[in-house]
Amino acid sequence: MDEGAQDITELVKGIVLALVDEPDQAEVTSVYEGETIIVSIQVTPDDVGKIIGRQGRIIKSIRTLARAASSLGDGEQVEVEVLD
Repeated sequence: MDEGAQDITELVKGIVLALVDEPDQAEVTSVYEGETIIVSIQVTPDDVGKIIGRQGRIIKSIRTLARAASSLGDGEQVEVEVLD
């Protein structure tokens, strides 16, 4: 994983840890799939709603921030997904 992907992962992880009730159970990982960085968020079932937010607003904001951070770096595409 290069520095840009690591920075994006750390950004998303910081946001996720601030939102959830059980930060020790939260996990944020990233992998490359072709030219795209896939950032995966895994939290407890009780915290999933906090990550998604009402009408998906929180996860949309997290995705927007991750894509903006990527555009400042190498401009790679970023996908953020919440695992259940």
